[in-house]
Amino acid sequence: MNTNAFDWVSSHADRTPERTALVNTATGEELTYEEFDDRASRFAEFLTDELAVDAGARVAILSRNSPAYVEVLYGCAKAQALYVALNWRLAPPELEYIVDDADPTVLLYDPAFAETVETLRETVDIEHYVALADPVSAGEGDPVSGEDWHYEETLETASGQRRTLPSRDRADTWGLLYTSGTTGRPKGVRQTFDMVLYNYLNIGLSIALTSADTTLNVLPFFHTGGLNLYTNPTLIVGGTALVQPEFDPERTLDILEERATVFFGVPAIYRALFEEQGFDGGALSSVRSWSTGGAPMPVSLIESYAEEGIVIRQGMGMTETGPTLFLIDRERALEKAGSIGQPAPFVDIRIVDRDGEDVDEGDSGELLVRGPGVTPGYWENAEAQREAFTDDWLHTGDVARRDEDGYVYLVDRMKNMFISGGENVYPAEIETVLEDHPTVVEAAVIGVSNEEWGQVGKAFVVTRETLTGEDVLAFCSERLASYKVPASVEFLEELPRNAAGKVERPELQRRAE
Repeated sequence: MNTNAFDWVSSHADRTPERTALVNTATGEELTYEEFDDRASRFAEFLTDELAVDAGARVAILSRNSPAYVEVLYGCAKAQALYVALNWRLAPPELEYIVDDADPTVLLYDPAFAETVETLRETVDIEHYVALADPVSAGEGDPVSGEDWHYEETLETASGQRRTLPSRDRADTWGLLYTSGTTGRPKGVRQTFDMVLYNYLNIGLSIALTSADTTLNVLPFFHTGGLNLYTNPTLIVGGTALVQPEFDPERTLDILEERATVFFGVPAIYRALFEEQGFDGGALSSVRSWSTGGAPMPVSLIESYAEEGIVIRQGMGMTETGPTLFLIDRERALEKAGSIGQPAPFVDIRIVDRDGEDVDEGDSGELLVRGPGVTPGYWENAEAQREAFTDDWLHTGDVARRDEDGYVYLVDRMKNMFISGGENVYPAEIETVLEDHPTVVEAAVIGVSNEEWGQVGKAFVVTRETLTGEDVLAFCSERLASYKVPASVEFLEELPRNAAGKVERPELQRRAE
């Protein structure tokens, strides 16, 4: 049994009440730790006293990023309710599946999504609806029903008595984050207090995060990267978390120049920043830590940033792991560009073959992980649990290799591999070559059916200047074995991506059919 979870927000409210905890970058709204703790306490009181929400009940939230979103999450912890972070980019039928699976008692929604909520109201069974009075979205929509609660009003009428986190085991579930569902139905990953704590230890120690830091969050809070890189770790140490409702390259660069000291972004975000007019690495010197994950970062882009004086550290994690598993050390981030580094302090790994035996140094196999930051499982989904775990080892689904220095490289996702003429082909290897072309912005490769070879590669390419398919294939032929060279090329204006910045390969498969 783990020791009790602690209410670090209340602790900071006592120790540093006037320090800024949360900032809404769109409105300038700032909350001190005292104000943040008070508002989370008031929301907890509303849940328990006004709505009679029992411990363990689910509270869903459909909203863009805002300080109120974080208040809701911490208020749920104080009330012993489980938050359910809903992906606002999903269509109503997709949300309906998740809502049915989580079965929440309460749904809080940004008025900007009133139309979506109105559709859901006809198909799901939710007892209470609460309209968030977020200044960013005010005026974009109206609460669906005059009978709905209004968030700010519920806080104003609460007593204001502090609610601290009840005695909770750290292994208890705080909330549910749903996987993207790119290869099947989304799964509700149980997020425990331990996962939040050990993610802080795994990432916070690696970047030396302290209360003096100001972190900028641009990823959505329905994603583990949004909550935990670095909003929750920042709040644990008593720093300041800047919350951006949605990623905007120009505004992000301004904030990085003016205020932030630590930043995490997926590769697509780093590319957008680098290509933004007026990008100047020298103006961003106040940011002392840059990191990336969620997808492989092209080595060419890492090198382009390095030429601007910015060293980006590649890492890797999963919704199931809190997320941090790896973050390469700054000293070798350029020498070992393309590597995700060595395991974080509280992570064990294995790289195994199809028989579950450890592979030799340099050989590829599936990456397995375990540690106190790994989820105890999925929400009411025993089948997914059996498929994902062997004893206490989590199957990541990633093919990896480890070099002579212990640095790990991701080869590709196991599900992305295809077989051409009896040879295993990993699209990520081809994509790396394609993105080394000076005119190619980004690329994705999938396997498509072929009568002669079983499967062959099809490349989807985004360019900044006009290229022909012949140009692309000739470039690949000089750098890859013939069976790895794509058989065809299709040019797109942009690759389809999910909220985590990952390429939506099923969408590419549909285009190729």
